[in-house]
Amino acid sequence: MSEESFPHIVVGSGPGGATTAHLLAQNGKDVLLLEEGSHHVGLESFSPQEMLHRYRNGGITATVGKPLVQYVEGRTLGGGSEINSGLYHRAPRSIVERWEADFGLLETDWENVCEQIESDLSVGPMTIPLSAASLKLAQGAESLGWQATEVPRWHKYHETGPGERQTMTRTYLKRAQETGRCKVETGQRVVGVSPIDGGWQIRTAQGRRWKTPHLFLCCGAVYTPFLLRTNGITRNVGDSLSLHPTVKVTALFPEEVNSRDMGVPVHQVKEFAPTMSFGCSISQPGHLALAGLDQPDLLRRVGAEWKRMAIYYVNVLGTSHGKIRTVPGSSDPAVSYTVTLRELRELALGLKRLCRLLLETGAQALFPSVTGQRPITSLTELENLPPVLTRQTARLMTVHLFGSCPSGEAPHCPVDSFGNLKGHSGLHIHDASLLCTAPGVNPQGTIMTMAYRNTMKFLEERG
Repeated sequence: MSEESFPHIVVGSGPGGATTAHLLAQNGKDVLLLEEGSHHVGLESFSPQEMLHRYRNGGITATVGKPLVQYVEGRTLGGGSEINSGLYHRAPRSIVERWEADFGLLETDWENVCEQIESDLSVGPMTIPLSAASLKLAQGAESLGWQATEVPRWHKYHETGPGERQTMTRTYLKRAQETGRCKVETGQRVVGVSPIDGGWQIRTAQGRRWKTPHLFLCCGAVYTPFLLRTNGITRNVGDSLSLHPTVKVTALFPEEVNSRDMGVPVHQVKEFAPTMSFGCSISQPGHLALAGLDQPDLLRRVGAEWKRMAIYYVNVLGTSHGKIRTVPGSSDPAVSYTVTLRELRELALGLKRLCRLLLETGAQALFPSVTGQRPITSLTELENLPPVLTRQTARLMTVHLFGSCPSGEAPHCPVDSFGNLKGHSGLHIHDASLLCTAPGVNPQGTIMTMAYRNTMKFLEERG
């Protein structure tokens, strides 16, 4: 098959890739955007059908290590923005200052960029009634004197109905295509990136080839370093994967707190941030049943009592470093992460604090995601929770992965402060890989901020 040329190629259409393609197209640059997944419309959010079609491997992915950490990745046009809850945070200033000091990250005054993104994506508080499950967090925090907040979302509300999330396919990707400058090709899995005279050659598993002077990799914290390592670019790449280890607890209340249209509640408890945060997760009957796989009493009650149940979580600021590696003969990466004793101790402390909060709000029974743990029904029974979660019994997960190609001027950073891969002209990284460490908050806002800032820097340097 013949080789095609494009002045700018973006691989990956999630928040980083969509932001990059949007800005290039809006500034008169021709851009080709390649996405491995397809564009599925009309799927119910958080449904089994959505997991099958929009998630990598149907949502069944985990790190290698003990305990395993389950994680999910989007594999669809729009990437993770199409499957997440739309909660938006700016990067905490204390975390960014650490990135400046430890990684040499330059030019971190992002106020104007954040404001632009928030305007573009209609970021703001909910204008419809908040769910009872969400309000439980706010009420419990108030009772204990802890700080809780309603997290804003990228969401556009209408006069009637719940409105709609402002995903990448509804915002930046749509606007990029409307310029006539952005061509999108789905169903193209990039497997090869090779330096050539004047740029880069890209190969896909589907047999297509392109070349470009400017290649932007936006495949996420797992597949960007995997693609680089597969093609011989390994220095400091894929050695520092970060995440937010998370443990869940299902609460049973005397009154109804759940409904078919609840979605992901918006309150989070930030009293102990950035070390740990509490929130509420998607809690449909199927998710509750999964939470009850090693809690027989919970599983038995889901069918009749699910409207009185909700799943809550505590996540901690990951301090370990995972690795992304290639496996001979496999087209998928090996993702390893060793949960540290410190993380297990912080998760146990956070779980006890979260259970205390939920009991304060009237929960009748709590079912932690810890194998063999009996239900908690009173404050005195909190002492039955372990001071440290064990590797054998902790059932951990995460929805946030980052930091596998950290950005900065320090020698251990493979990417400079503006997303340019060091030692390789014309190759740029604009995704969650760039984040230097775990930010302690939902990362999409930070990912888009860095991609936006880096793309504008790219455009300024080229007139």
